Amino acid sequence: MKKGEIYEGKVSYVNFPNKGIIENGDYKVTVKNALPGQTVKYRVTKKKKGRADASVLEVLEKAPCEIDSACPHFGQCGGCTYQNLPYEKQLELKAGQVKKLLDEVYISKNQEPSYTFEGIKGSPKQFAYRNKMEFSFGDEVKDGPLSLGMHMRGSFYDIVTVDQCQIVDEDFQLILRTTLDYFKENETPFYHRMRGEGYIRHLLVRKAVKTGEIMVALITTSQKECLGGEKTEKSCEELLQGYVLELCKLENAFSGKLVGILHTENDSVADVVKNDATKVLYGQDYFYEELLGLKFKITEFSFFQTNSLGAEVLYDTARSYIGDLTGGGEPDKVVFDLYSGTGTIAQLMAPVSKKVIGVEIVEEAVEAAKKNAELNGLHNCEFVAGDVLKVLDDIEEKPDFIILDPPRDGIHPKALKKIIDYGVDRLVYISCKPTSLARDLAVFEENGYCMEKACCVDMFPGTMHVETCVLLVKTSPSEV
Repeated sequence: MKKGEIYEGKVSYVNFPNKGIIENGDYKVTVKNALPGQTVKYRVTKKKKGRADASVLEVLEKAPCEIDSACPHFGQCGGCTYQNLPYEKQLELKAGQVKKLLDEVYISKNQEPSYTFEGIKGSPKQFAYRNKMEFSFGDEVKDGPLSLGMHMRGSFYDIVTVDQCQIVDEDFQLILRTTLDYFKENETPFYHRMRGEGYIRHLLVRKAVKTGEIMVALITTSQKECLGGEKTEKSCEELLQGYVLELCKLENAFSGKLVGILHTENDSVADVVKNDATKVLYGQDYFYEELLGLKFKITEFSFFQTNSLGAEVLYDTARSYIGDLTGGGEPDKVVFDLYSGTGTIAQLMAPVSKKVIGVEIVEEAVEAAKKNAELNGLHNCEFVAGDVLKVLDDIEEKPDFIILDPPRDGIHPKALKKIIDYGVDRLVYISCKPTSLARDLAVFEENGYCMEKACCVDMFPGTMHVETCVLLVKTSPSEV
């Protein structure tokens, strides 16, 4: 096998997140975005002993279970991976990938996996399930017309307009089309990352499933001079006012209700939505959503699960793993909710706890969590802003139970040591990236904890992502 050469082969299986494996002689070749059973033509891009990476040039033969995608953008847009699989096959594939990763924690130590794997729970909705989307402005080809949507598959720069995206509802699609048409008509320059110049960057749309409330945020640079006109400040103000009017004209066309339009400036070099300054152009800078009987006030940058109905399944699963903390008596347990976001899990635990302490690094999310607890009449929740690694040193209380819901990269090794040192009898770990979970799980296992049970929840149909919830039980003294 040589780098640059073209071969044909059949995908034997797919590892998390989207790594198809083709066996070619003594080599295992990894290709992205392939399905088990597909026969593909591929070019080798990297090679080392026994392994190679390759890019798919053409699908020569479909997988036996492959179907046509319901989304016209599938394959070109980089947002979804499994839209061409029946949903039951998507669930089967994801569950198998996660179980394999969890089993390997034990197998690598010549142990037989002894935990109970409870399979995967599907999302209540396969399509139109997302409550948040971040669309990017750009062009589909160099110097082409303005586009607004998602990055093209395999590209850092090219943007595909996804006005018929199937994982959001029609309100998202309508807002996207209206926004794109308006800024096309006004010949507004988008931000070129390579040149570091331009104005419009992203469109953020958030919509609550239960209340139907919609919030829109237009993210731009502060480069008002690129808009032209003798007075660029006025030119910018007129442009934004015109945009607000266009969106407000859609009021009767929405299935939901538009409650806020924001303008956020972001001059960061990175291609992410960040906040240098935010101004309310219309309405308010928040909206409300409801989960499992609780009400949540959500702002532009608040962390909140992107699938509201799926979040109810996930949190209900976590709650069942936590079990009864009261033992039939008065609540007397202190619960730590680490990486707490807007405090969703903390508030679900508050009625059966003496006190719940949430720790979250995003200050805006912490403020939202405090307001949400007040909104729901919960007075035994405390939320602390800061890095878990540092904040744990300043909290005087000791936990009786810990809930972990870290970001994709998992828990910092030093923070993990501090968590283990508490020596609580049980922990629940919620993970959106099973490879990070497996890495952290190995450390827990080395320090006196075993995984009693695990369950997947599909919060992201059509994509390669999946949530995993595990219960860890202390079986021996910590070795740390």
